[in-house]
Formats: sequence, C-alpha cells, structure tokens
Amino acid sequence: MTTGVGGWIMSEDGFRPWHEYRRLEVPDMLTRASAFADDLHRRRSIRSFSDEPVPAGVIRECIRAAASAPSGANRQPWHFAAVGDAALKRRIRTAAEVEERAFYAGRAPEAWLEDLAPLGTDAHKPFLEEAPWLIVVFAERFEATADGSKHKNYYVPESVGIATGMLLTALHHAGLATLTHTPSPMGFLREILGRPPNERPFLIVVAGYPADGVQVPDIQRKPLSTVTSWHGPSEA
Repeated sequence: MTTGVGGWIMSEDGFRPWHEYRRLEVPDMLTRASAFADDLHRRRSIRSFSDEPVPAGVIRECIRAAASAPSGANRQPWHFAAVGDAALKRRIRTAAEVEERAFYAGRAPEAWLEDLAPLGTDAHKPFLEEAPWLIVVFAERFEATADGSKHKNYYVPESVGIATGMLLTALHHAGLATLTHTPSPMGFLREILGRPPNERPFLIVVAGYPADGVQVPDIQRKPLSTVTSWHGPSEA
C-alpha cells in the first residue's frame, strides 16, 4: 500500500476506493437535475460585455473545474490561457478581425453566411477588448518531454471539447456571461500568447458581466423530443 495524492491510501496497482461519491435519493436527483437544466437554459451567448473587472480568483476556480474533465488515457491534453491584460486583448482583437474580414468578404460559403444572419454577427469583435477576460483554450496534440521525445495524446478534440463545455458551465454557475469565439485560422493566438508548437488553438471563451441593456437573438433551442431517442425505460 502507498499514499497517493491527498493522503489517500492506494494499492500497489494504483487504485483506491472512491470515497467522494455521494448517492442521492431519487426525488432529490430529479429536483437537482431539473433545477440544473433550468439554470443552464438561462445561459445565452452574448456579444456585448461590461468592462467591469472580474476577480482572477473566480476565473481560476472555473478553470480548475474545467481541468477536472475526463480525457483520453487521462492525458489531459489542454492548456487554458487566461488573458486579462488590455494590451494582449487588443492584439488578439486586431489579429482576429483580420481573419474575420477575410471570412465575411469571401472565405465563407454563402450558406454559412445565411445561417449566421439571424445572429447579427460581422467582422467587428469589440468584445475581445471589452470583456475583462479571454480564456484561450489550446489543444495539446502531443506532450513534448524533457528529453525531446513526443508522448502521444489521445482523443484530443473530444477531451478538450468536454473540458470547454465544463468551463462554460462553471463560468455560468459563477454568475458570468460567456461567448465562444473561433476566428479561423487561429494560429496567431499561439504566437501572441507564446505557446509551444505542439499546442493548437481550440477556441476563445469570452467571460465577464453583460453590458447594460444587452440583447440576444430571439432564437429557440430545439425541442428535447427532436434531439433525443430512447432505447430502454423512459417516462410515459
């Protein structure tokens, strides 16, 4: 027997009892699940942020939640770059708008632009400067070890996607508004933030308080019945 992280007694094969699990009664499960779903349905992507500061500690705890995500072979192939520096945010906005202008001016297929039209988006991205925090999520394709060799990571897009979803949920739970932004291509983010070549920018999560009077597109989510199918016991 050995002592593992947090003082847990671990067996020689690297496993330990899962003492953190808490079983709930079914009525409590349903209440919690319903309340959580209702809360997440209040989350909306916004594009107009207040410049009111958000403590770095809040962002750190939300990233800590995201970093607990499951990943292929537990490789944890992600890096979260929290950007609150005004000069860096300005550089990111400037570089992103270069790509966005090319996108809207001809790179995007007409059908894509038609789908974007109800959202009211264009090449101007002021939120990249206005919001107090940008969290740039990087996907680590492989780990560069100290001896110069490469250690493969597995299911990288899936793992980083799960972690990003948990990040968005954590930020919402903490009382912040969010937006995901994916300029294409995004290689400039690696250069601006000094990240190594084995990391690929995945997306930017914009986080902060909503601006006064912020509006969101009047769109609806698909009914649950159209996005689920049941192959076992279900509610009547």
